[in-house]
Amino acid sequence: MSQSLPKGAIFIKTLVLFIGALLLFAPFLFQDTRSLEVAARICIFVVLVASYDLLIGYTGIVSFAHTMFFGFGAYGAAIALRQMGPGWDAVVLGGLTGLAVSIIVATVIGLLSLRVKAIFFAMITLAAASVAMVLASQLSNLTGGEDGITYRAPEIFKTANKLMVNEDGKVARLFGVKLNGKLAAYYFVFGTCLVMFIFCLRMVASPLGTVLKAIRENEARAEAVGYRVVAYRTFVFCIAAGLASLAGTVYAIWLKYTGPDTALAFNIMIDILLMVVIGGMGTMYGAAIGAVLLVLAQYYLRDLMGAASEAMQGIPLLPELFDADRWLLWLGIIFILLVYFFPKGIAGTLWDKGARP
Repeated sequence: MSQSLPKGAIFIKTLVLFIGALLLFAPFLFQDTRSLEVAARICIFVVLVASYDLLIGYTGIVSFAHTMFFGFGAYGAAIALRQMGPGWDAVVLGGLTGLAVSIIVATVIGLLSLRVKAIFFAMITLAAASVAMVLASQLSNLTGGEDGITYRAPEIFKTANKLMVNEDGKVARLFGVKLNGKLAAYYFVFGTCLVMFIFCLRMVASPLGTVLKAIRENEARAEAVGYRVVAYRTFVFCIAAGLASLAGTVYAIWLKYTGPDTALAFNIMIDILLMVVIGGMGTMYGAAIGAVLLVLAQYYLRDLMGAASEAMQGIPLLPELFDADRWLLWLGIIFILLVYFFPKGIAGTLWDKGARP
């Protein structure tokens, strides 16, 4: 007799499908440039959070080097596009180079460090990420240093390209939206991120995902059963690093700029951790929820607070309390409330709601 899903699980899956539909039609629903930038950033962070959840949520590995692998992919594509020109050969070569470097570094770190205690492994990954950040800032001839690298994307992603122009010389439109390179770039980001997210979902639903959960729950028992814990942890560490690297390559093509602040900054790692906690560790669907909530808050909370402050003019204290410059304070309060009311994250807390005991 088949067991039906709890109501909470159905709600979470429906919510994630709704988020996916909004991202799919985002260029037609929200036609300003800022909204498209927000949608693309959400797509990238969904993959980053999902791949990081493979480590911390499913395997119990705490790593601070996820942005390092993200940076390898971004810089690989950026350097290739700058030196070889805006062609797909540069994209493929740069992306594969970043992927190879990420897997090699992840393998070395995993084999040498995953035998130690969790806190020591976290410190090792933090040191490695710091070294990568310093190297990217110092190797100016290769990485552009603090200024980063600006380059051109392939022809199809140019805002005004000749591939999408009518016979009368005007850019074709669909439902009022210009079919230009910006639209092509967005759907390139959306499509590649969707494939990687589905890969993560299939991975955790496979027998490998069950083994990873067993290692997370009781490492000694998994070792006693016969699973080579270090090998499995190193393998999933390499998979997560590869996904982060590919996400970095995709983001580099979207931005047409790569620098330490956009690819290697530690605040990106903090964002990933916050998204995992908000969405729910060990759920995978929580990656989409956490990424949407935090990215929207980062882009629009300041504007909302500014509007609220103006509306409350004349009321004592409230305009100052809701001043736009205090948006980080309110973001912290919102995060604390989410953790209090959803201790396992939104997806983790709601998943089993309505389940039969």
